Amino acid sequence: MRQAATEAATVLRSLSHPDRLMLLCQLSQGERSVGELEELLGIQQPNLSQQLGVLRAEGLVNTRREGKRIFYSIKDPKSLVLLGTLYELYCPQG
Repeated sequence: MRQAATEAATVLRSLSHPDRLMLLCQLSQGERSVGELEELLGIQQPNLSQQLGVLRAEGLVNTRREGKRIFYSIKDPKSLVLLGTLYELYCPQG
């Protein structure tokens, strides 16, 4: 149970930062390149790289390189469920 609590705390700590939360929300819709994330979210490159680095270090995202471009995606399916729940609670339609 302690390991599960530690994993949950790591995810929740990541979600507590607005930029990381927005990044994960975008990635919950599918794989995105760094350039796409920068354009979609309006987060400037230095901060974007820093926040993506945190998400990588915490094991929440996968990376894939294609030439000079790096693509990110959600690593843990449990995170997708959590993000979906947050979306339903805080981003209601209509």
